[in-house]
Amino acid sequence: MKSLPHPKAHSEPAAQPSHQFRLLGLRVAGAGLLAATGAIHLDLYLTGYRSIPTIGWLFLLQVITAFALAAAVLATGSRLIAAAGAGFALATLGGYLLSLWAGLFGFKEIRTTAGILAGATGGSRPPTRFRGSRLAGLQAGIPGAGRAVAGLSIAALVVLGISVAAAGGPAPAAASGTLKTATIGGVTVLTTAKGFTLYWFAPDTPARSTCNGVCAGYWPPLTGTARPGPGVTGRLGTIKRADGTTQATYNGHPLYTYAGDTAPGQAFGNNLNLNGGLWHEVTVSG
Repeated sequence: MKSLPHPKAHSEPAAQPSHQFRLLGLRVAGAGLLAATGAIHLDLYLTGYRSIPTIGWLFLLQVITAFALAAAVLATGSRLIAAAGAGFALATLGGYLLSLWAGLFGFKEIRTTAGILAGATGGSRPPTRFRGSRLAGLQAGIPGAGRAVAGLSIAALVVLGISVAAAGGPAPAAASGTLKTATIGGVTVLTTAKGFTLYWFAPDTPARSTCNGVCAGYWPPLTGTARPGPGVTGRLGTIKRADGTTQATYNGHPLYTYAGDTAPGQAFGNNLNLNGGLWHEVTVSG
């Protein structure tokens, strides 16, 4: 008696297109996340990070790598490129967390929308990359590979969330008081009472500060009325900020500190092009 074909033999061809579309969709999503993080880092690079020593060219390298990996993943679906995308994702997240916790190459990150987005896309890319291009190979050959990758993704995002919550947010405004002077790099500069270098912002006017929101997180304004200490020459005054607070000025320039200066005697913000303009340390003539 002739045996009948197994029922599953007729169902497999119908399921195959759906499986192919799912893999393609995951691959496109993974490439999109890589391109998104590249776009975020490109925006940060163009709006000022390119002026930061070492960090600037690392950002440019990261932008190029992200877009190159996105294109390669979308075009090939190679397992090797998927692994490279996962490694790149974890390196991006690791670099962000390191700069948030302790600083990287003399630069300490603070919580910003763009930074959190960059870290989040870094934490979410690995599972998308592996699922999109390695699902057939890895999950078929290694039991539990999909669950392991998903678990790694969730763990990375949890670490990111805890780190962002625990790390310092935008630096609070610096309280003014008796201003002092210090010599940094052979130049006499104006400092706060605690010895932190003061800066002025090129786009400002004598009556208005243009540094608000995220900008003020990186460059905390010197609030209140400042008093001149020994050696401080020039005209001190105040302006009203957009939020109604009073900001101290020196020779018509609203005064700021820099979140990247973590100790007295530092002037990492001098000549940086960040948040829409150039920043300069406030020099004091002898």
